[in-house]
Amino acid sequence: MTTTRPVLYLFGSAAPPVFDVAEVVADAQGRGFDVCLGLTPTAARWLEPQRAELERITGHPVRSAYKLPGEPDVWPKADVIAVAPATFNTVNAWALGITRDFVVGVVAEGIGKGIPMVAMPCVNAAYALHRQFQRSVTELREMGVRVLYGDDGFVPNQPGQGKPEQYPWHLLLDAVEEIVVAR
Repeated sequence: MTTTRPVLYLFGSAAPPVFDVAEVVADAQGRGFDVCLGLTPTAARWLEPQRAELERITGHPVRSAYKLPGEPDVWPKADVIAVAPATFNTVNAWALGITRDFVVGVVAEGIGKGIPMVAMPCVNAAYALHRQFQRSVTELREMGVRVLYGDDGFVPNQPGQGKPEQYPWHLLLDAVEEIVVAR
């Protein structure tokens, strides 16, 4: 499949802002992107009732599992990858190279392939204090991933006080645009 629009792989983990992904896809498309949506297994389960609609609006299969050996790729090659919401588990697995899930496998390999990537975590303040999370954010940044966390991105809330409607999706898409324009 060929496309003249830049291809964005939008990967989401199981955090409440993932329920807004249809609006994010529409925003990205409005910004000129061909969007392919990938989800962690739990996020895919959460969004299963919306799967057909998400495939209709993206024009691509929604993926949450590795393809079988020998199966053709069903997506065009990515120009940029955005991972949001990126949970504690996704951030740590990615930084540590633990690739049992499709989403983490693609982004871990994407580092080696030189695909530009941006990630925006979605963790509560208790998870954010875990030393491994801090190490993982640092590690991803050192590997060239633009991590929108802290003053320039997502700021954690106290456990149980999440505000998914305030998740700064616009910052993610602004960063994706900046990456594509700079290429």
